[in-house]
Amino acid sequence: MQDTRPSQKDAYGLILESIDSGAYRPGDRLVESELADRLGVSRTPVREALQRLETQGMLTRDGRSLIVASLDHTQLAELYVVRGELEGLAARLAARHAAPEEVRVLRDMLEADRALVDDPAALARANRRFHKQIHLASHNRFLVRQLDLVHRSMALLASTSLAAEGRGRGALEEHAAIVAAIEAGDGDGADRALRDHISHAFVTRLKLDAEKVEAAR
Repeated sequence: MQDTRPSQKDAYGLILESIDSGAYRPGDRLVESELADRLGVSRTPVREALQRLETQGMLTRDGRSLIVASLDHTQLAELYVVRGELEGLAARLAARHAAPEEVRVLRDMLEADRALVDDPAALARANRRFHKQIHLASHNRFLVRQLDLVHRSMALLASTSLAAEGRGRGALEEHAAIVAAIEAGDGDGADRALRDHISHAFVTRLKLDAEKVEAAR
């Protein structure tokens, strides 16, 4: 009989997916035995997956326990700076290298996402797919790899900026400007539009964080 249990690679991927989906949120404790039972694997691949995630900064130590890491204000600012630079480059390269079919996929995504504007969680998932498509359209595997790392760290944010009132519609308008520039082969415009998009997202997140601090007083 073929062994269909998750492999070590699957254990890592499934834990990472659980963090990305919000099943495990910043501050949540990850228990090796509980994860092994949930994933249906022995504790060894889970232990190795947890060690790998700790090395990558996705998990951190709280005493002897491993918890999902969180980002402080400085780390958040650093992440958005790097994201803006790399995403802008991806858009610039996509304007140069994207095939007509890839642009069509971006346009189809944009139209489909309009129906999700009042569902922040679904729109956040669609937003990740949209950005990933731009990364792929850059046709630069090294850039895609670095952006995967950046977006993996974005999973450490406890909420999506798309949940802010009006942000969903604003984000889709910004997506439309990005796609238009890519379709026109305007590298400078695509770079600028995507950097502006990331900047608006960062401002929104800072405002949300400030509101949380104020509400906690």
